[in-house]
Amino acid sequence: MSTDETQQAEPLSLPRKIAHCLFFVAALYFFAHLSWYYMTGAGGPTRLAVAMVPMTVVLVFLNDARRGELYPRLGHWGGLLAAVVYSGICLWASYYILSEFDAIRIFRVGFWDRADYLAGGAIAALVLEYTRRKYFALFVVNLTLLVYTIYGYMIPGLFNHPGISFNRAVSAVSIEMSTGVFERLSQLGLTLIGSFILVLAVLRAFDCIDSILKGSARLAARSPAMLPQTAVVGSFAVAAVSGSGAANAATTGTATIPALIRSGFPRVKAAAVETASSLGGQLMPPLMGIAAFMMAEIMGVSYFDVVARGFGPAMIYFLGVCVAVYLLAVRYQRKAVMPKVEPMKMLDWVNIAAYLLGVCGLIYLMGFERKAAMTSAQTVFVYLAIGLGTLFLAQRIWQRNWHPKELIRPFHKMVDTFALTTAELTILLATLGILTAAFTVTGVPTKVGILVMEVASINLVLMVLVAFAFGYLVGMGLPVAPTYIVVAVVIAPFMIRAGIDPWVVHFFAFFVAVFGELSPPTSVTAAVTSRIAEAPFVRTMIDSLGLCIPLIVMMFAVFTRPELVLEPGVAQLGAIFLVSVGTLGIIFGLQGRFHSNTSMDRLLRLSLIAISLLTLFHPDNTMSLMASLVVLAGLGAGLFRAYRARQEVLSDAPVEEVDIVVSKGG
Repeated sequence: MSTDETQQAEPLSLPRKIAHCLFFVAALYFFAHLSWYYMTGAGGPTRLAVAMVPMTVVLVFLNDARRGELYPRLGHWGGLLAAVVYSGICLWASYYILSEFDAIRIFRVGFWDRADYLAGGAIAALVLEYTRRKYFALFVVNLTLLVYTIYGYMIPGLFNHPGISFNRAVSAVSIEMSTGVFERLSQLGLTLIGSFILVLAVLRAFDCIDSILKGSARLAARSPAMLPQTAVVGSFAVAAVSGSGAANAATTGTATIPALIRSGFPRVKAAAVETASSLGGQLMPPLMGIAAFMMAEIMGVSYFDVVARGFGPAMIYFLGVCVAVYLLAVRYQRKAVMPKVEPMKMLDWVNIAAYLLGVCGLIYLMGFERKAAMTSAQTVFVYLAIGLGTLFLAQRIWQRNWHPKELIRPFHKMVDTFALTTAELTILLATLGILTAAFTVTGVPTKVGILVMEVASINLVLMVLVAFAFGYLVGMGLPVAPTYIVVAVVIAPFMIRAGIDPWVVHFFAFFVAVFGELSPPTSVTAAVTSRIAEAPFVRTMIDSLGLCIPLIVMMFAVFTRPELVLEPGVAQLGAIFLVSVGTLGIIFGLQGRFHSNTSMDRLLRLSLIAISLLTLFHPDNTMSLMASLVVLAGLGAGLFRAYRARQEVLSDAPVEEVDIVVSKGG
């Protein structure tokens, strides 16, 4: 049982009950305010950020208080008191800045009074306090940059700058509004990303995600050979609307990892399979994680332009992971595990249909009707909420289950999910606003860019490697979104100036940021899966790298096969084919077997890897195509041998029936 479930099973103390009530009131107001904005656009995004960023701070601290996690040493009453005090400060600051909105933005620019600094600084300080508790590495980076912003005159060499006053630093991260906690990143979280979270919230509230997971579990029940693929299939489906590797791991991992272990997989390998599968949540359209939304914002294009180009890389990634998992199953699966699954009810099929309609609806409205992404998401949400809500109420009436608590359960869950998810993401983006403000004021991007351009003058390949090393180092301590922002702000402009297409550069930055979610020594997704599997954390990360070869390949293949992301549609097909074949060849060379003789097998696999690298990186498309045909022939022979070996093992394997419990909500 998870921590949340344990807490829900225990009787709530009075302060936690009070925090629950306060949280729901705030969540309901947050949900109503943003829903109205999505329909009307009233006031504009900047005013919305001033009104709602403080409310997100209120929500996250009240949420911690209701869980009993806000300053545990103070006890539940102390945590509640802290949350109430923080909420009061936020509400006052929001009211003050809104009432003085035009004066702060126009009439007092550069001459703000003490109350202006106090209101803006209070919000920025509370955002940093939340970051300290949840994203300590990001907090340290921000704090270091703020100190550097003020005391830059003490730094010798290239990174020396005159320094700025404390008041100027406070205004830059708050009341200037063009940078800091109210700038376009937090506005993006409240508007575009928030509208997509609405779709996710309604699907979760009416158990559509749980129905998808139940359906994927039935694949394993039909055939023991399908068991290892349930992790990939389940994550593929959930990833399309979640955009989060850790969330996918928490949702599907509770079901797939124990089953893989029972079938013969070592604990580390089982955790690695789920880690690699779940990481695809950052790559799978139509919700590719926060970084994809920011890519659209930075490049000044529609979100669908990013999504349309993202389908090819996502398919390459999941195809590669599927083959890698299959090859692991050939080596490790020694039991025919048949999961006990609940029978699919009519409501489950309706939920799956609603999920598919939601995903297809988003693609149709954004891609064919060319409607704005926020409008498309709001439209899909309205139809799903009406349809699923009507069906739910009709079912309850038919079953004569009219208890008020049961009737409002999914609607309460929808509001709760939307408010909390949007609030947490918006605060993360507000924190990134502080980071980008410090970058902008100090001129760090220009100085790092000068170094990159100097490297580029020597060799373009060396520049790409330096950019990767920079992104890798940043990604070791930061989540995907901050890593992408830093690489996009610091590195991307200078790579573009060196002559590389902007789409190639930004997808490279995106892939590097996603890789940072996996790369040692830090990985939230691997932390989740290793905990579920009770496996060593570091070994899980390292083994996951071997399964995430498609992502590693695409980071560099995007430069030699730029058609992969330049134009969506038919123009991508040639690059998708070559990158897919080359990736699968490398995967088989690392994970597969060609021959019973070890020396011969090693020679054949190394040869396949060499020809696969030729397919991926040779500049002549004709030569790459010829190499790909050789790789396909080798893959066909190797996979046929693996299929026969696996059939022999499973035909004699004992059949074991196990319970698979799918985590609710993820």
